[in-house]
Amino acid sequence: MGPLMDVLVVVDKAAVPERLAARARRRVDVAGGMIASHTIADLRAHIPRSVGVIGEDSDQGAADVAEIARQLHRAGLPVIVYTDRPITADAGIEVDRVSDTGQPIAAAESLLDLIGDTPLVRMDRVARDISAQLFAKLEFLNPGGSVKDRPAVTMVAAAERDGLLTRGGTIVEPTSGNTGVGLAIVAARRGYRCIFTMPDKIANEKVSLLRAYGAEVVVCPTAVDPEHPDSYYSVARRLTETTPGAYMPNQYANPHNPEAHERTTGPEIWQQTAGRVTHLVASIGTGGTISGIGRYLKAQNPAVQIIGADPEGSVYSGGSGRPYLVEGIGEDFWPDAYDRDIADRVVMVSDRDSFLTARRVTREEGILTGGSGGTAVWAAIEIGRDLGPDAVIVVILPDSGRGYLSKVYDDGWMSDHGFLRAGSSGDTVEDLLAAKGHGAEDVIPPLVHVHPTETVRSAIAILREYGVSQLPVVKAEPPLSLAEVVGTVTDRDLLERIVGDPSSLDEPVSAVMGRPLPTIGSGEPLDVASSRLAESAAVLVLDNGHPTGIVTRSDLLDFLSGPSTR
Repeated sequence: MGPLMDVLVVVDKAAVPERLAARARRRVDVAGGMIASHTIADLRAHIPRSVGVIGEDSDQGAADVAEIARQLHRAGLPVIVYTDRPITADAGIEVDRVSDTGQPIAAAESLLDLIGDTPLVRMDRVARDISAQLFAKLEFLNPGGSVKDRPAVTMVAAAERDGLLTRGGTIVEPTSGNTGVGLAIVAARRGYRCIFTMPDKIANEKVSLLRAYGAEVVVCPTAVDPEHPDSYYSVARRLTETTPGAYMPNQYANPHNPEAHERTTGPEIWQQTAGRVTHLVASIGTGGTISGIGRYLKAQNPAVQIIGADPEGSVYSGGSGRPYLVEGIGEDFWPDAYDRDIADRVVMVSDRDSFLTARRVTREEGILTGGSGGTAVWAAIEIGRDLGPDAVIVVILPDSGRGYLSKVYDDGWMSDHGFLRAGSSGDTVEDLLAAKGHGAEDVIPPLVHVHPTETVRSAIAILREYGVSQLPVVKAEPPLSLAEVVGTVTDRDLLERIVGDPSSLDEPVSAVMGRPLPTIGSGEPLDVASSRLAESAAVLVLDNGHPTGIVTRSDLLDFLSGPSTR
């Protein structure tokens, strides 16, 4: 292969080997015969160090290439012809072979060729309490680290074939991270710009990873409806409309998303299990993975059971779309990519079970999986309790835990959200919260709150009724998710507001609220509570990711100084 080319001239849109295309800084397409004078003038203006010429692998193609090369050479340009055919070239025109005639080298032509063919691994340790055989499909071993590499390359290839994405274009996509990585890898290989929108609950590692690939990332609020102008879906649509040459693959509705799995993942599982698979378990995000695999497996054997694993609150398992903490799966709407007839059962899984199962898989099997993998494994074990030893369960592990080191695998984050309990035998925040109002005639509700649409006057009435000094502002009724807590109002702030402007009594709480209170996990020891309360007069208590109450400095003092009844 010759030196690095400044320009590769392609005659009659001939196929160009990947390794040759990668060496060219610029590509120019021409027709066989006489090359246009303005094309030659443009090439000369850039003063190229080398101009490569390639055409069809045929006798006529070789003749056309030779003629174009002569014209370029006579125009004073340094020319290299790439062909495996005998060719008569003018003196001064270099000729190089396209193919490598040496011994074959065991290497892929590009990273994209390594997508798929992921292995199965037996998981006997986490499945020790069930009779069925449990196997994990390790999708995090794809080049981009997730199952989303498969639809990413398929969707881009289809867009190129259909003329929806052209050279120099921009890929815009709403993503929780993994599809973005897959698209970014394809874009890097094919020269596209990328803009991704992401919900703000996504781990910082994922944002940094996408930016490492050169993508632009726009972070949007999680706790808004899909059609809200600030949702990451709406922002992606708006960017697609306003960015020249932009194309949005839209994994949520693109038929090539499930097609990628029907064509690759499903056949791999069937072949790897010798057709013995009886149950497929996959967490549901866009629905593409479970729909594509499910279609293929049921076409081979209609008795194969397709099991969805879904976060608590997601619509797939009967939720209303309220927020949850596990990333990358579940939805608050029904994507077109999801085949509603494919799943025989959908198992609802809490954030707690998802995260703790992911950590268990890592520590017992040595497989570092993400929270959505924990969701799927928990569901697999749950359905496996009713199965015998002839059952073969394949569970999809969509991505690695490397993208969740600051969350699922961080003890501090897990404790702050109430997923882990204190290791000591001393009192915890949970004990402190339980003791609030002890001995009182009327026990205060665990979480006294106000809604953003209520008036300041109403908030003051609630403060008086329960004798509290602060109220969390929430968008729904308990049980709440953390994302549904949008602010705080305090008696001090409301007093200052009313003194300055008495008419504010009839304003909505959303106009006067401050930031949400700091949080603390229910299993945290009291010394952590003391430290948090040194910085804030009150903290919001989280249990398994759900806000359950508020504790104040006064609550802690009363608990520590009062008579022991515990």
